[in-house]
Amino acid sequence: MPLLGLLPRRAWASLLSQLLRPPCASCTGAVRCQSQGTRDLSPQHMVVREKILDLVISCFKRHGAKGMDTPAFELKETLTEKYGEDSGLMYDLKDQGGELLSLRYDLTVPFARYLAMNKVKKMKRYHVGKVWRRESPTIVQGRYREFCQCDFDIAGQFDPMIPDAECLKIMCEILSGLQLGDFLIKVNDRRIVDGMFAVCGVPESKFRAICSSIDKLDKMAWKDVRHEMVVKKGLAPEVADRIGDYVQCHGGVSLVEQMFQDPRLSQNKQALEGLGDLKLLFEYLTLFGIADKISFDLSLARGLDYYTGVIYEAVLLQTPTQAGEEPLNVGSVAAGGRYDGLVGMFDPKGHKVPCVGLSIGVERIFYIVEQRMKTKGEKVRTTETQVFVATPQKNFLQERLKLIAELWDSGIKAEMLYKNNPKLLTQLHYCESTGIPLVVIIGEQELKEGVIKIRSVASREEVAIKRENFVAEIQKRLSES
Repeated sequence: MPLLGLLPRRAWASLLSQLLRPPCASCTGAVRCQSQGTRDLSPQHMVVREKILDLVISCFKRHGAKGMDTPAFELKETLTEKYGEDSGLMYDLKDQGGELLSLRYDLTVPFARYLAMNKVKKMKRYHVGKVWRRESPTIVQGRYREFCQCDFDIAGQFDPMIPDAECLKIMCEILSGLQLGDFLIKVNDRRIVDGMFAVCGVPESKFRAICSSIDKLDKMAWKDVRHEMVVKKGLAPEVADRIGDYVQCHGGVSLVEQMFQDPRLSQNKQALEGLGDLKLLFEYLTLFGIADKISFDLSLARGLDYYTGVIYEAVLLQTPTQAGEEPLNVGSVAAGGRYDGLVGMFDPKGHKVPCVGLSIGVERIFYIVEQRMKTKGEKVRTTETQVFVATPQKNFLQERLKLIAELWDSGIKAEMLYKNNPKLLTQLHYCESTGIPLVVIIGEQELKEGVIKIRSVASREEVAIKRENFVAEIQKRLSES
């Protein structure tokens, strides 16, 4: 059943009033304007998107993940108090019975709810689906209000840092496979973040609020973040300055060792636990051969409330550019972390299921690839048609229908024009414009001789093949191409 049929009319009116605005004068039919934060995807866009998703999903499957899906909307109480300050960005619905619903903000919370409801204690899953957020869209950075997420998660009780290391390996495999350019994955641990706040003198009641501010360091300068913490959130200036000393630190495993010796941080139990796990994590990352792609970064905070341990975020160091082209700044392209307490929030008895996962920022990656293709002038085939069935003469519709049925029944992707008597030149031009490599031609002479002509669109060479052998010949040519 379509999603529209699952919600009463009033609920959809409520949603649409939040999600969409009337088109502005500058809007064109192909892509929605920036003020709406949504977009239509043309066939050309879909080809690129599907190739990206195929690479991502094949990597998830290579690591043993199972696919799953959850509803596009949840009870509002399921989603609230899971995202900290970002909870205000949820799209709310209200049905005729007064039940409060919200569109899913991410794929992680619904997954945790699924694990608790179904009493699943161990699972490795991937999920590709749309999510919705009421934030200001920045189309030039691939940020939208409606966007696709690709998540991979490992749920279950396992030895420390082994699943976490695999998640980072997956991120490296995907980003390398997409050939987006050099990238770096920043890692930290929420226990180190909380320990840092504690030793710097942040009141425990302000931990999450200050964490949300620190999370903006990839978008704002330190002085602006400091101003927000002091002026807007009431943090003492000297406490903010102590935090500033830490968040400027980044490096490899040597920085982890250095933090073990830090006179303040080494006195905090939580921070020491986080540092111990990071040290072990770097050992596994070295064995996976990806330690050079990882940076221990004390400025990484990840603002979502549900993270409890290791957190990570991938950024592009530079986007490949042509001469005269402006570099693209899209922020992080993948992120994730450990959330050991989230499932317990949905379990009546509070039973916890440790989880760790990652999310690939498909929209931002898609934007980068799209801009690169536009710069290079690359053309995209929007269909996968392999063979076109043509005729040079009138009254051959029945023969064309017989031929195309044989091709379809043999698993060959084939097309023909929906006209009784199409002109041969029109048919050949169609093949050239759409990139169809082969044409099979049937006419009076071919019918009389019991043959089919096979034409290569690229070379324009034609050969006659016996009628009963033409499918086998087509299959042979396609296997060799």
